[in-house]
Amino acid sequence: MYLRMFRKAGQTRRFTITDAGNLGWEVREEQDSQIVWSIRYTDWHRVERARMTFAREAAALASAGWQES
Repeated sequence: MYLRMFRKAGQTRRFTITDAGNLGWEVREEQDSQIVWSIRYTDWHRVERARMTFAREAAALASAGWQES
């Protein structure tokens, strides 16, 4: 549903939002193979806010020289 992944110097950052059916949406941030945080929302407005947070973080990573893949 939503995936953005960035790489720099062997490191990876991944931002995902997936549909969890009747349970809502799973929102997750990962750094390399570690989950930084993961939460399940049932309110779409919270999902939209998380996506906006991901967009800001993605812009900061791109400014710091990370490449989106």
